[in-house]
Amino acid sequence: MSDNTTRRTTIGGKSLEQLRDHYRRYLFEEYLPFWDRHGIDHEHGGFMCTLDHDGTRLNDDKSMWYQGRGLWVYSFLYRHFGGEEHLQVATGARDFLLRHGRDGNGDWVQVLERDGRIRPPGVRRGYAGLFVAEGLQAYARAAGDDEAMAVALDSLERSLAMLDDPERDIDEGYPPISYPGMRTLGQHMVLILTLTQLLEQLSTPRLLELTDRVVDAIMERFWNPEYRLTNEALDRDYNRPDDENEDFIYLGHAIETHWMMLAEALRRGDRELFERVAERFRRHLEVAWDDVYGGLFRGMNVHGQFIFDKVMWAQEEGMIGCMILCEHTDWEWPSIWFGRLFDYVEEKFALRRHGYPLYMSGGNRKVTYQPHVGRKENYHHPRCVMRNLLAVERLLNNGGRIDAPWSDRDDTG
Repeated sequence: MSDNTTRRTTIGGKSLEQLRDHYRRYLFEEYLPFWDRHGIDHEHGGFMCTLDHDGTRLNDDKSMWYQGRGLWVYSFLYRHFGGEEHLQVATGARDFLLRHGRDGNGDWVQVLERDGRIRPPGVRRGYAGLFVAEGLQAYARAAGDDEAMAVALDSLERSLAMLDDPERDIDEGYPPISYPGMRTLGQHMVLILTLTQLLEQLSTPRLLELTDRVVDAIMERFWNPEYRLTNEALDRDYNRPDDENEDFIYLGHAIETHWMMLAEALRRGDRELFERVAERFRRHLEVAWDDVYGGLFRGMNVHGQFIFDKVMWAQEEGMIGCMILCEHTDWEWPSIWFGRLFDYVEEKFALRRHGYPLYMSGGNRKVTYQPHVGRKENYHHPRCVMRNLLAVERLLNNGGRIDAPWSDRDDTG
């Protein structure tokens, strides 16, 4: 992989100093001020994400997904960058969630009014609980809040019970078809993300057991050896279905899941797992890349065609994975891929040339400018900025030295 004397001075054709300055300026001078003015509900707590390019609020809905995600962002922000104002935002979101977010059975609802009233029909989905669990565990870690951790663990178990229910019959919205008890890579993606973070704080037999189950599902059950790609949807028994889902690959989720698996492999100190995951991560990048217009497609049917629109989150999940590999290996290909994705995002998604802050969330295959949008990204985007900034700063603090967990292995990149 490398030895610990290997140094990086550039990633993707940019110096470490350039990347640090880019991410720091954007995070603290553009992204956070925008959200402070337009997206944070300073009166009731929580976040309102239905915003146009200029910050105009289109409605007052508060999706539970985005409340849990926003809580994670500001908890992570405070833990790594400080700022009492960031802790205040996270505390406001935490209080709003605990006060209003659950139904009479203690399960998380889907959508709330701005003031916390439940928006009918109040359909329960495991995803919402998982994002809330991730947000609450991050808050517990940042603020030392035992109640938040207890609710996070309860939310994890409730979401698992919901996802394991053979009668659960909810249209997931993105696989070609849905059916009772369907397993999706997306569910397991959020599970491994949350479990890895929990295990960095406390290690229990239950959490270790769940993590092993999810790792096995991702690496063995969802992996399709015929296509050398990761399926998105399986039946309840983790079998590949004989229907339209059989060759459906949600490339954005696969790329995102594999950087999370890199993080789990690092937590475990498991070199073999790290290398297998890196190989699969690279495979999905190569398949997802649009050779005509650039950028990563978010999905495809192996025997059909790509989903031709482009979403920014898929590009950013690719950049996170590449940055992890740049920090921990001296392989050249992650640096090349990072530069390709970074330049593509700046060229196609950045709104500054249209007179607005931030970035577009998505578009058509060419990412044609859209003068109005219905939502602003409060999770994938700041997560990419913060994680990559921290990785670059660690490299700089170490004099550019690669943090190679397994320094006895030769470079295979």
